[in-house]
Amino acid sequence: MSIVSPFVNIRRELHQIPELGFQEFKTQQYLLDYIYSLPQERLQIKTWKTGIFVKIKGANPSKTIGYRTDIDGLPIIEETGLSFSSVHTDRMHACGHDFHMAIALGVLSHVVYHPINDDLLFIFQPAEEGPGGAAPMLQSDIMKEWMPDMIMALHIAPEYPVGSIAVKEGLLFANTSELFIDLKGKGGHAAYPHQTNDMIIAACSLVGQLQSIISRNVDPLDSAVITVGKITGGTVQNIIAENARIEGTIRTLSPDSMVKVKSRIEAIVKGVEVGYECETKIDYGCMYHQVYNNEELTKELMEFARADEKMNVIECKEAMTGEDFGYMLKEIPGFMFWLGVDSAFGLHHAKLSPTEDAIEKAISFITGYLSYKGK
Repeated sequence: MSIVSPFVNIRRELHQIPELGFQEFKTQQYLLDYIYSLPQERLQIKTWKTGIFVKIKGANPSKTIGYRTDIDGLPIIEETGLSFSSVHTDRMHACGHDFHMAIALGVLSHVVYHPINDDLLFIFQPAEEGPGGAAPMLQSDIMKEWMPDMIMALHIAPEYPVGSIAVKEGLLFANTSELFIDLKGKGGHAAYPHQTNDMIIAACSLVGQLQSIISRNVDPLDSAVITVGKITGGTVQNIIAENARIEGTIRTLSPDSMVKVKSRIEAIVKGVEVGYECETKIDYGCMYHQVYNNEELTKELMEFARADEKMNVIECKEAMTGEDFGYMLKEIPGFMFWLGVDSAFGLHHAKLSPTEDAIEKAISFITGYLSYKGK
């Protein structure tokens, strides 16, 4: 019978208690209980909302290295069939944050017992999936007091094999924004459409017009996406809908394109107001800044990884994925990389099941890098 790594067990326990953004109370307590079980001589621990800061004193510090992990789950009903499936029927760690936390605790444990020269700041960040914890955490008094000189993070990647990292200099993840558009017209009997302003018709027209932004207003050499994932409207089949709501997301590879896309959305929605004689409201919800990797630090990471016989380095392309770690990279030099976990199902899928061998491999790789970096 094979021995399961303690950090694999931690991942499984965390996998059972996924919680939504700023509601990670059980998760925070679990993390604190583990962190307080470690020797405390060189540790300083502070909480912020449902997040945690842990500063580890180095042996001979000249700088502070930051390591960030996210801790929240998603509102998804799990379909993995795992023996340690979520005990919350409508929530799941479907983006790998259970993996991220287990790896962070493994790295933290190692440096507690095997100190490096530099100080380390571990950031357990809530609400990455929404409404966004990185930006307010960055502005907290704790972060301002303990501001690191560089920062790093990882994200699991189901499409890459275990034992690999995928990374690139510069832009890695896109600028993202949620999109909510409410339309209010005049409802009425289905037999008298001329006496109403039908918001089902208005919403359908608007969805088609939104796609013209990508094909006709964005530079073909740039990239952007507008996806409408949900439309709601009306009450029953024989009443013309007075209200409709469109929910979607915007992704762009540059901040300028995000501004342009939003400007065109607002112009088109104004046109719908006039054309369909209705009221409209736009809400951009949660917005994330692009993840832009520092070129010098990313090159250094890739060189270190290439020298590690146990790790394969893949130079990847930028992705339309969103990650609020981008706000931290906007203020602090650093990088994020993909960690291969070889799952048949992708991120945010109800059957996502990353390969657990990746946990110990990641801990070994990151502790090696920190020892190298913190000499």
